[in-house]
Amino acid sequence: MRARYSKIMQNIRNFMLSKNSREFLIFLFFVFVSFCFWLLQVLNDNYETEFSIPVRLKNVPDNVVMISDLPSDIRIGVGDRGTVLVNYMWGQTFYPVTVDFTEYAYKGNHVQIPASLLTRKITSQLNQSTKILSIKPDTLEFIYTQGKGKKIPVKLQGSVKADRQFYISDTIYSPDSVMVYAPKNVLDTISVAYTETVDIEHLSDTMRRRVDLKPVKGARFMPSYNDVTFWVDVYAEKTVEVSVVGSNFPSGKILRTFPSKVQLTFQVGLSHFKEVTADDFVVEVDYNELLENHSEKCKPVLKIVSSYVNHARISPQEIDYIIEQQ
Repeated sequence: MRARYSKIMQNIRNFMLSKNSREFLIFLFFVFVSFCFWLLQVLNDNYETEFSIPVRLKNVPDNVVMISDLPSDIRIGVGDRGTVLVNYMWGQTFYPVTVDFTEYAYKGNHVQIPASLLTRKITSQLNQSTKILSIKPDTLEFIYTQGKGKKIPVKLQGSVKADRQFYISDTIYSPDSVMVYAPKNVLDTISVAYTETVDIEHLSDTMRRRVDLKPVKGARFMPSYNDVTFWVDVYAEKTVEVSVVGSNFPSGKILRTFPSKVQLTFQVGLSHFKEVTADDFVVEVDYNELLENHSEKCKPVLKIVSSYVNHARISPQEIDYIIEQQ
């Protein structure tokens, strides 16, 4: 490979130093110079083209609800020498046309900004030789209303599922409530700020995600997003002994079970493993069910379960019993 590479480089070197090669390179140089002169001559002619400039609305009060927003950008048609237009296309970045809401607040709920004002804002970014030929749209307009506000809670919309052996121990919203501004007839219909739909599967670690709030026509949320944190914990299995108690027994009658305690096995997150004890559960046998029971055994039922517990099961599932008269 090294010998072949050396041979190829030697052939290239010989070609570059040959008389034919020098004549070819001189020819290419003059072709390039001719092309540059031709390009300069072409670019000195006048041309027309269009550019897009962003539009921004600033200083909008929180209680203002936009019924009809400004367009995101405007198209301007300009005419100038080709060299200037090439600079616009490849070298210059146009600043957004900024509309200050406070300058138009006194003009009513329907604001119109004429092309003459837009022209003055755009001309400051152009060369003196550039002529503005057209502006589309030629008039910017927006409609707004001033609404009342109230604080409402945020609620997640969608599905978030943890991976196997994991579970979502808590969902925290930051902030947990937002302000909503809208006309009274719209405001009365809004009680919760829902997020955009979130679908997450196989979550195995705590995650924080910024989610936009779902827009409501005629209303404005402040802020319009929410930082949602999903706390993920891993499941562990735990077993405790819980006494069996009777329920709905009449006065003078008591329940005796054999055994008197059952084993309760369940899944609990590691962060709450030590917190959950036998005192968090009630295992009972109902007297009314025993009246209809024709067997010598009964099935204890788990009535109270800690909120941190999942997949609880009783062992044994059936136990012996007697009803004693005091």
